[in-house]
Amino acid sequence: MSLKERIESLRSKHQALEEEVGVESHRPSPDAEVIARLKREKLKIKDEITRLSEAVA
Repeated sequence: MSLKERIESLRSKHQALEEEVGVESHRPSPDAEVIARLKREKLKIKDEITRLSEAVA
């Protein structure tokens, strides 16, 4: 997998997590711990995307 493919894969994963956060947030009784976990995962992925993007440039 090339670096650009890896970045695209991470972006897709990041978007999927964003959608999960939205679904959980709009439930009748949203679970704050689940939302926090998903947001932490999103942040880790975003940090990796940034790091890899800087390596490409």
